[in-house]
This record gives sequence, structure tokens and C-alpha cells, in this order.
Amino acid sequence: MKAMILAAGKGERMRPLTLATPKPLLCAGGKPLIVYHLEHLRRAGFRDVVINHAWLGDQIEETLGNGEQFGLSLHYSREGEPLETAGGIVRALPLITGSDSDWFLVINGDIWSDFDLSRLEPPADADALLVVTDNPPHHPQGDFHRTDEGFLTETGTEMLTFTGISLLHRCLFEGLNDQAGKLGPVLRKAMGERRVKGLYHSGHWVDVGTPERLKALDWQLGNRESKRDGKQ
Repeated sequence: MKAMILAAGKGERMRPLTLATPKPLLCAGGKPLIVYHLEHLRRAGFRDVVINHAWLGDQIEETLGNGEQFGLSLHYSREGEPLETAGGIVRALPLITGSDSDWFLVINGDIWSDFDLSRLEPPADADALLVVTDNPPHHPQGDFHRTDEGFLTETGTEMLTFTGISLLHRCLFEGLNDQAGKLGPVLRKAMGERRVKGLYHSGHWVDVGTPERLKALDWQLGNRESKRDGKQ
């Protein structure tokens, strides 16, 4: 199975930091955000990773190269003008699906999490598996409800937040082109057809959407490393 990291956004909420640096290359804890994803993917057994990019995308390719330094094979889906998330996935489908598997992993490039990606396995009774977690202070309303059977719905008594980590089947995108827009409507349509399940993550997760959250994550990761070094 292959993986895709969504890295084409302009990062407008992160300005002025993203005026000269693409958001996935912003650093926290001494390394770019996207490098954490690459390390987690390698640890989980992935080898082929596709990265879509648009805004300052050349910097991403120059920094990451062909992936050899991470033990991965990196491929790039160059968009020029950034597509929305579903459109970007459709554009990259020839790179992330094939004879081996019609399932693929998708990770938002602007998050950080300690979620173990090896926990993701294609469900037999759905076409998508989304990792969900407790609602952060900046998103108290959440996104989806997880039923007792593990299916996700748009409404419910207890709402959870989508982490931006998902396992998707290519059939979700049948009939769509790279102008498909955002991924949310595609997933919600599939939810209405009982085709989306959720996997709960109780650990750490950060939507690194603002300079303040990036600064907080940088402190958190730096403090964690300091404690680890103190034990050695």
C-alpha cells in the first residue's frame, strides 16, 4: 500500500511564516513537520510515498529529494495552482493506486500526531477508515460521531474530531476529476451510504494551523527531547 501526504496548501493562516517557507517545512522540535510523517510512515512499513505540492513546492523537493535519506521512495504530484484536497487526491491516483492495492493512506501535511500508522487496516465493510480523536479547544464542536459499530455519521450525541489521517479506497473518487473540490463532501456522501468507519486515537494530535500552535508544539517536542536526554 502507498501513502500520500497533502502538502499543496498556501498556509495562509500561518503567515508571515509561510511567505517564504511551505507549511510542511516549518519546524517543530528541531525538524520539519513533514519529516515526522516520513519517519512514522517508514516505521509503519510504508515504502512508497506521494507528496502533492504547489506553493513553494520546489523547496519541498529540494529538501526531501527522492526519499533515500528516510528509507523511502518519494514521488511528487506537482499541481502548479493548488487543487483542493479531493482534487489533489484524484490528480495523484495514478501514483498512489495500482495493481497492488486500491487502498491508500492519506495524511494532512500540517498536523502532528503520535498515532501508530501500523494500526490502519482496510475495513471489510467500508470504503474509508478515518482516525478521529477528542475535540481540541479550538474545535469544540468536533466533526463526526462514531457509532457503537464504528461507523461515522455527521451528527450524534458525542462528536469527535477528524485528525487528517485516513485510509481510503479509490472507489470513493469514481467519476470525479481534479476539480472535485474538498475531501469533506466526498466523505460525507460516503457516510450517508454507511461506507466510512472511524478509528479512535487517544494519544497526542495537533492541528498545526496557526503560528501559536506551531510554537506550542515546538516547546512540547523540545521539552520531551530534553527529558529523554536527561534520562540517558
